[in-house]
Amino acid sequence: MASAKDVTKELNDLANPELAAFQQGFFKTGKGEYGEGDLFLGLKVPQVREIAKKYKTLDLAQIDVLARGKYHEERFAGLAILVLQFKAANADTKQGLEQREVLFRKFLELLGEGFVNNWDLVDSTAPYLGVHLLDLEDPVGYLKNLAKGNLWEQRAAVMLTWAFIREGNLEPTFAMAEHYLSHPHDLIHKATGWMLRESGKRDQRALVDFLNQHKDQMPRVMFRYAIERLPKGLV
Repeated sequence: MASAKDVTKELNDLANPELAAFQQGFFKTGKGEYGEGDLFLGLKVPQVREIAKKYKTLDLAQIDVLARGKYHEERFAGLAILVLQFKAANADTKQGLEQREVLFRKFLELLGEGFVNNWDLVDSTAPYLGVHLLDLEDPVGYLKNLAKGNLWEQRAAVMLTWAFIREGNLEPTFAMAEHYLSHPHDLIHKATGWMLRESGKRDQRALVDFLNQHKDQMPRVMFRYAIERLPKGLV
């Protein structure tokens, strides 16, 4: 039976120290930076995803080991496998729904404990797991509660709204954007602006109305990301 050690070995076999050195700068791993202390093997994302696909049936205990790994690529691979299993679970069956619940809770556990600890790890998971929240009575309340946590939980709280956008429900995204108007970190500004931009693809008028209402209070990075696809002069 495959294990986390098997995945780690394959990742190590492809290690590239030169690329790893670049990645540790790119992902801000220096003292006092948001990715402080993270270590990289030096793999490109497609390489990690290929290995994850090979081990897509890894059991949850081994996914957990991998997602708590020393190296960034280990954690990325573990989360990629988790997402593959989540997508494969049939939401039309009780068993599939229960499997999704287990996987979603594992994601939240890893997120809260600081193992989903950079923007790429959040962005490669949360948008695809958000479908698990579509039937909540109060998704905004749920997301705002999640946003009380660490920086990565805060980013996940807005990235999870992508699932609602795809269903044509822009309220959670707009609510989180309003919630983050005074947030101090540009990683949250960028993620929120990105989700606002996605909202505009579904309903341009709604986005324009939201931006006109809040643009004076909105961080400039958030605003710039939000208007990237809008014709000039609308806001």
